[in-house]
Amino acid sequence: MDRSMTLFKTLVAALAAAVALSAAPAMAAGGESKHPRSGGFSFEGPFGRFDQGQLQRGYKVYREVCAACHSMSLMSFRTLGQRGGPFWDPEAESPATNRYVRALAAEVQVSDIDSETGDPIMRPATAADRFPSPYPNVTAATAANGGAYPPDLSVMAKARHDGANYIYSLLSGYEEAPAGLQINPGQYYNPYMAGDMTPFWTGDPEKVPYGGFIAMPPPLMDGQITYDDGSPETVDQYSKDVAAFIAWASEPHATERKQAGIGVLIFLFLFLGLTYASYRRIWKGVAH
Repeated sequence: MDRSMTLFKTLVAALAAAVALSAAPAMAAGGESKHPRSGGFSFEGPFGRFDQGQLQRGYKVYREVCAACHSMSLMSFRTLGQRGGPFWDPEAESPATNRYVRALAAEVQVSDIDSETGDPIMRPATAADRFPSPYPNVTAATAANGGAYPPDLSVMAKARHDGANYIYSLLSGYEEAPAGLQINPGQYYNPYMAGDMTPFWTGDPEKVPYGGFIAMPPPLMDGQITYDDGSPETVDQYSKDVAAFIAWASEPHATERKQAGIGVLIFLFLFLGLTYASYRRIWKGVAH
């Protein structure tokens, strides 16, 4: 009896510790970053859907700003025109024949080989082409950015915890480095960037700032990009829109997957009801 009571108390204590840890702040100063802010995205949750207007704005931010340094090597232009995508057109026969997609692709130059001479050429992209990389190789990209390689954004929202909210917070969260923080040229302070500021902090050891250093300077500023739909042209809005686009690009079929899951749950619920009704009918009046 005593051993059972001791085991019970141990389990209760472990459960209480787990609850306390889960209720504690997810991030702490001195080696951690701030927890991402919520972007209030429409696609969050089991019934969420991407906002097509926001995806279109996000693509514009990516193309006019982010694409100068960051590739999206897994994305094809035709993907932009698939169901649920930023430029989906229900009247188009297929994403590859989508007029919007073809026009957007034609605005971009991609490298190719002349079929007659074998010489390298540049030509307008087609719907079948992937997004071009801004650099010919990793070495060139690293050298052009002070030794820091700009990561590919194809699946960035899946590669980071709280993906879209993290990207939104990082892009809109640049701050002046706190007094007492030693920062080298070519580095920028961001409280949402993972890192440990302890070795670079000369202030109160109990007040080590959140975040870390990032080699990318603040890429966005108010009024930098013109929106045709009247949306606010602010850093906050730009950050939300491009974060939504990157989240969609990381999983273009997310909405369809959610809808399929809901359909499966409805089917299982109905099947459960039929099974229970059959059970009651078959075993009605039978003692067991």
